[in-house]
Amino acid sequence: MPLDGDRITDDGRVRASVPTIEALTQMGARVVVCPPGPPKGEPDPVFSLRPVAARLGELLGQQVGFAAETVGPVAAQAVGAMSDGDVVVLENLRFNAGETSKDDAVRGAFADELAALADVFVSDGFGVVHRKQASVYDVASRLPHAAGKLVLAEVEVMHALRDDPRRPYAVVLGGAKVSDKLGVIESLMTVADKLLIGGGMVFTFLKAQGHEVGRSLLEEDQVETVRGYLEDAKARGVEIVLPTDVVAATEFSAEAEHTVVAVDSIPSDRLGLDIGPDSEKVFAEALADAETVFWNGPMGAFEMAPYAAGTAALAQTLVERTAAGALTVVGGGDSAAAVRLLGFDDDQFGHISTGGGASLEYLEGKTLPGLSVLEEA
Repeated sequence: MPLDGDRITDDGRVRASVPTIEALTQMGARVVVCPPGPPKGEPDPVFSLRPVAARLGELLGQQVGFAAETVGPVAAQAVGAMSDGDVVVLENLRFNAGETSKDDAVRGAFADELAALADVFVSDGFGVVHRKQASVYDVASRLPHAAGKLVLAEVEVMHALRDDPRRPYAVVLGGAKVSDKLGVIESLMTVADKLLIGGGMVFTFLKAQGHEVGRSLLEEDQVETVRGYLEDAKARGVEIVLPTDVVAATEFSAEAEHTVVAVDSIPSDRLGLDIGPDSEKVFAEALADAETVFWNGPMGAFEMAPYAAGTAALAQTLVERTAAGALTVVGGGDSAAAVRLLGFDDDQFGHISTGGGASLEYLEGKTLPGLSVLEEA
């Protein structure tokens, strides 16, 4: 959950949880909300989820309690005092080392304490279903369980992307590193019609094409892998669309001197921090006929105004495709944060995922522990 002190910088995941919580409270259930967040293994007041309880109360239109610990007497007392229809948020589960422990016994002991607070487990945190964690996996194996509205909606959309996309199907990938997306690139190469590449990862693609990239982010050890992707795409008839120009700056700073240069003319002392205006047009044209678009990863360092234009332009293109009837999916994480920061509304897109990593692993075809456990009786 993105936090800045006591302020939630992006409440998308809180809002996404509301339909399931409302449905449960309207049935008279006592709802104990168990959210994870950074860091891992020990309490840190900077990452307390007290602001989440306050924001959830505003969204639900009712008082929401907060237990200032994950498990133990304070949590037990808060849950024991609940009446039908009440909601209580537990403190950040990752303050307890048992939540993310690789030791099944340690994780299981924490799950036992969590399970003791409830009668039924409802999984509605799609953003963590790819993790074998106590509140995601182990609690579900200890209690009667079901998927919440959010998880069901996410799985429906991801299934459509992976197994039955309307065509033409275009995938836009950005973000910093190619190595973070190796598996999903390989998988999507077999199903997508077009792959559009932006963000920091594009410079490894440009290098694989023989271009010099100056001081831009480059994964030298992935150049041969990317060269193989380019050859594989050509053999499969999959179009890979790369930027034609970039915004190149002297430093990674909003105040740095910057200019637009062609991708084959990046100065040796500069680093690319966004796709350029010609690339914005190239990408828009590539998406003009797309009936399905999946986007994961910003086109540049969108947090800094001089390097936000590429991401904003791409978002606007997806808005226009949505209005034309295409299925557009923003794949969580930085992409979701970017469109909100840049002033777009969630309902301007077909679907904004709450799970960046989970979305990618689902599209790779991996088994997600938090989903597979829900299929068990």
